[in-house]
Amino acid sequence: MDATKRAVVFLDRDGTLNEEVGYIGDLDNLVLIEGAGEAVARLNRADVAAILTTNQTGAARGYYPEEHILALNRRLVELLACKGAHLDAVYYCPHLPEAQVAEYALACQCRKPLPGMVLEAFSDHPELDRSRAYVVGDKATDVELAQNCSAKGVLVTTGYGEDVLSGRYQWSVKPDFTASDIAEAVDWILGDLGLAVRSPVGEGFS
Repeated sequence: MDATKRAVVFLDRDGTLNEEVGYIGDLDNLVLIEGAGEAVARLNRADVAAILTTNQTGAARGYYPEEHILALNRRLVELLACKGAHLDAVYYCPHLPEAQVAEYALACQCRKPLPGMVLEAFSDHPELDRSRAYVVGDKATDVELAQNCSAKGVLVTTGYGEDVLSGRYQWSVKPDFTASDIAEAVDWILGDLGLAVRSPVGEGFS
């Protein structure tokens, strides 16, 4: 382990940080899952990088323009900021091989579970420690992303997580840890890193 490098958590968006409500046409419908802002703030205080990696095919399906994806990501950042939290970087994949909009019809390397977004993050941020990397999400594709980039995978049972575990959605996977939500996922990650799990009393976070 290189003490000069930072551990990193790659975070899914819908169903992990914000409530899963399908394709979000109205910005106001992007709402943080309870405790998500505080969980990201705890990563921030522990100097663990928090990086968004999200598949977003709404533009590819013709539901809205790509600018709307950017606007949704900005709203997420703003809502996190209201909780004293920040993301160190944001990456999204707009591609879909069977896209209705031709410019997004691409068999890319960035669509999860392929590792393109994670590899781009490591290239953009050389301070990140590849040996202390985690992926948190509510889908089998998030767990497979972790496996494809030699990270530890945490499946949260918010969003589609319960359906993944029951076999009703996607396919069976074996995460390194299954958490009830992002707060429990961060507990486990900080514990796995040997860092303080709980915030000091009176700091306003749990």
